[in-house]
Amino acid sequence: QVQLVESGGGLVQPGGSLRLSCAASGSIFSITAMGWYRQSPGKKRELVATITSDDSTNYGDSVKGRFTISGDKAKNTAYLQMNSLKPEDTAVYYCSAMVYSSYGDRDALDYWGQGTLVTVSP
Repeated sequence: QVQLVESGGGLVQPGGSLRLSCAASGSIFSITAMGWYRQSPGKKRELVATITSDDSTNYGDSVKGRFTISGDKAKNTAYLQMNSLKPEDTAVYYCSAMVYSSYGDRDALDYWGQGTLVTVSP
């Protein structure tokens, strides 16, 4: 079993910054990708950013140029640096990871964290 624990959410004023962390632990052989998604009330969960094991990144259109995803492979941790935050960035942010738990696994499994709330408000 794999656990993902997010941290770093909170209340910030428009234009401010926050840094989210997501630490994966448990039965991990390798992680092929980690990502951040968000969901606000009444809306579908949407992509924020992903990073692969070879450090390839992908961003949702609404956060390009403002958010940066990075990873620390040694710590099985992904980070999301969020700058120039806007009220519309308010959401619960979820971390995900594609994990092989052992060498013999055919497919990586997708794990999710519990989410951390980010509120952007004056």
